[in-house]
Amino acid sequence: MPINTAFINIVQRIPVHKKAAKFINCFPQCFPRSPVFTTFVLTLKTHIMSSVSIVFRKDRINKFGEAPINFFIVKDRRLTKVSLGIKVHQDLWDDKNKRVKSKHDNAKKLNSLISNKFAELQDQVLENETIAKSLTSRQLKENLFGQKPLDFFDFADQVLFDYKKKGAIGTHDGCLAIINKLRSYLGDKTIYFQEITPVFLTQYERHLRDTLKNRTNTVHNNLKFFRKLFNLAITMDLVDQRHYPFNKYKIKTEKTNRTYLTEDELQAIAQVPCTAGTRLELHRDMFIFSAYAGGLRVSDVLKLKWDDIDNSHIRLTIKKTRSQLSIKMPTAALAIIEKYKPANPNKKHYVFPMLPNDLNEKDPILLDSAISSATAYINKNLSILAKKAELEKHVSIHISRHTFATRALQKGMGIDKVSKIMGHAQIRETQIYAKIVNEELDKAMDLFNA
Repeated sequence: MPINTAFINIVQRIPVHKKAAKFINCFPQCFPRSPVFTTFVLTLKTHIMSSVSIVFRKDRINKFGEAPINFFIVKDRRLTKVSLGIKVHQDLWDDKNKRVKSKHDNAKKLNSLISNKFAELQDQVLENETIAKSLTSRQLKENLFGQKPLDFFDFADQVLFDYKKKGAIGTHDGCLAIINKLRSYLGDKTIYFQEITPVFLTQYERHLRDTLKNRTNTVHNNLKFFRKLFNLAITMDLVDQRHYPFNKYKIKTEKTNRTYLTEDELQAIAQVPCTAGTRLELHRDMFIFSAYAGGLRVSDVLKLKWDDIDNSHIRLTIKKTRSQLSIKMPTAALAIIEKYKPANPNKKHYVFPMLPNDLNEKDPILLDSAISSATAYINKNLSILAKKAELEKHVSIHISRHTFATRALQKGMGIDKVSKIMGHAQIRETQIYAKIVNEELDKAMDLFNA
């Protein structure tokens, strides 16, 4: 008897552990410690090959005396059961020859189906052993019977749930809006990954542009999330690679100019007169602080506590990337810190009095809401400050980050150091600012052509 067949027969006779993997893993605790049996099982664990067996499920006999016919696929000591969708009465099954007995009304048709599917599956197993060795037993099953279509919205909802669970509320909300936009387009109908083809994406892109008036980069962000979902589903073996539409459909993007303030413009903002103790003054100081203190994101500026200030250094964990950061503050940033420092600062209180000191930061939804509300207030006042400074640029708190990056590179700081200080995950994010600086240098050299 072939070793895999023996394995299947033993599995069928185990009253509790019917899965081969469980049987192997639990031995010898659940069985007598017979030396012969021990040797046999260890041989199975070491030498077992992929195999397919036809099994009449005597353990699943219903009240009519019928039981299903399955294929058992064993690969890498894992058992996958494949139902043929056929039930036969136990008196009409020939267990020795693995066939429906001739006295069954549809014996010829059923035996032909069983024989053909069994041969196909055996061929795939043989090919897998000799050529493709990476296929799992589940993939062998899908190759034979087809892969069940995966609901795009169900999968997206699970990814969104994971974002929310991790506290990435901003990412969750942005991606939820993208998915809801697609739901609205389809009239709340279900769509499967296999239905999202290059043709579908082209039609949907036209809808985003013509009907919703979305700009190129907004369309890009929408479809980039679709592409991410495809990549995740394929990585998890839930969608076949052949259904990936982005090999033929290319997501378009267009160059955008990042706004930043020059040295003179930054000083113009800093010198706008504000009434002491007002929110306008606070928001101006927060902008200047970020522009000098490594271009900290608004979320990190808002969450900055006195416990994060270590003399001339800021030591904190970046909210977006969760990376540890230590920044030495230049004189201008230190002056702002001193301005807001009380006589006996509470280490757990915020440096800039925007968020309530008793805010529960462990509640990601509450935290995101507080940061979003504060950011909107800051940006409103920064627009007022820009007008007072007679700047033609649209100024927001995020512009302080761009301003730090370009000024740092202009002053000769190495791009790797700028990247580290700004907490970029990849240096290509910083290279965008290097390109801006190079363009400014090109313009400067054009003066010689005047």
